[in-house]
Amino acid sequence: MALTAAHRAVVLGGSMAGLLAARVLSDAYAEVLVVDRDRLADVSGPRRGVPHGRHAHGLVARGQQILEEHFPGLTDDLAAVGAEPGDFGHACHWYFNGRRIAPADTGLISVPAGRPALEEQVRLRVQGIPNVRFLEEHDILGLRTTSDRTRVTGARVQARRTGSEPEEIEADLVVDTTGRGSRTPVWLEEMGYARPEEERVEIDLAYTTRHYRIDRDPLGDAQAIIPAATPEHPRGGLFYRLPGDGDIYELSLTGILGDHPPTDPEGFDAFMRSLPIPHLYEAVAHAEPVDDPVMFRYPASVWRHYERLGRFPDGLLVMGDAVCSFNPVYAQGMTVAALESLALRRQLTCLRRPQPSAFFKEVAELIKAPWELAAGSDLGYAGVAGRRTLKVRMANAYVTRLQAAAEHDPELSAAFIRVAGLIDPPQALMRPRLLLRVLRASRAARRTQEPAPRRQARAAAAPH
Repeated sequence: MALTAAHRAVVLGGSMAGLLAARVLSDAYAEVLVVDRDRLADVSGPRRGVPHGRHAHGLVARGQQILEEHFPGLTDDLAAVGAEPGDFGHACHWYFNGRRIAPADTGLISVPAGRPALEEQVRLRVQGIPNVRFLEEHDILGLRTTSDRTRVTGARVQARRTGSEPEEIEADLVVDTTGRGSRTPVWLEEMGYARPEEERVEIDLAYTTRHYRIDRDPLGDAQAIIPAATPEHPRGGLFYRLPGDGDIYELSLTGILGDHPPTDPEGFDAFMRSLPIPHLYEAVAHAEPVDDPVMFRYPASVWRHYERLGRFPDGLLVMGDAVCSFNPVYAQGMTVAALESLALRRQLTCLRRPQPSAFFKEVAELIKAPWELAAGSDLGYAGVAGRRTLKVRMANAYVTRLQAAAEHDPELSAAFIRVAGLIDPPQALMRPRLLLRVLRASRAARRTQEPAPRRQARAAAAPH
């Protein structure tokens, strides 16, 4: 059975990257078809196809800006379901090595929505676009191509019901947004093309998450409490209230290099107590757990370098985690997918069917800074394998000092939040004004840490 249509785009995968791709493609194609193996309509909780959906998620500042651009009023819609926005510099209480960075006015909007709530609101917006259609509960079998395999002409799918037959869907453009498990490298090899080179950073990370019912608000003026993992204290966490669920709070603990938060309640509590701040344990010590801890493992960050391929079939693009999957503790994935949607829009203004080489080169430029930020930070952990260039070592040492100095300096806090939020590039932290503030704070910290006799001797020797 063949489904045919002129000027159709097919999106493989209905997660955030797929929804954003569909939004952009709807402006250029007569029909956009989103194919997913899950049920999508009327789904409000975690989906099977997003196994990390029940764990803590964050949408950093640049992602919020792009989503609001694509879907005007989305932030208000999220507020209406309980995700009340706030300023990142005040709403999120960030702790590094047990010290909270100073509150700061950043002007950047934080939306405390878990992944299911955020995805649901975006999906509702996309479903409301007249020329977008969803093909739910269908497995993706492969690609449809011309006889010489130089162009992709559609996809082969099959309904997930007994007795169903494979179907072929014709398309002018196919976009793979199926995530880390993308089959595009395999399909390319089957078609006679090379697989993309993969850059990997093995981190052996795990999230373990539990939910609690708390009848008193333990957050105070915070949206979230985030003791971030660092090489000095490699265990981390994130605690916030789920939007729309009244008194239900989500607590995710993280551990790297096999030091994973346990899934038994006693081990989970012990891991929580080992964090450098007591806030999370104090918040849930007398709370009612509503489920058992559940773990999600993330073995490695992976960047598939499609931009390096010399040959690639026309009519096919790849986006989101299918191109680059980041260590989730840095909350970059959804925002990078949003940045890629802008790249897709720019390419579509030039050609109705974007050229893969031009698209992948632009996407690689967008990925470069967040990848260096995340992969470079991960290389700060002694057990993570990888080449530590002088640039990486200096950057990690400097950021550690900046985070310590930011405890008493809102300007440094704001600068850090802008970089973490993918508003500014990492090198923005090296601006002369910020360098000077970090150096002054470091000198002051060293003076206060000197033994008293040494400080007194140095003071006595100073000219009067």
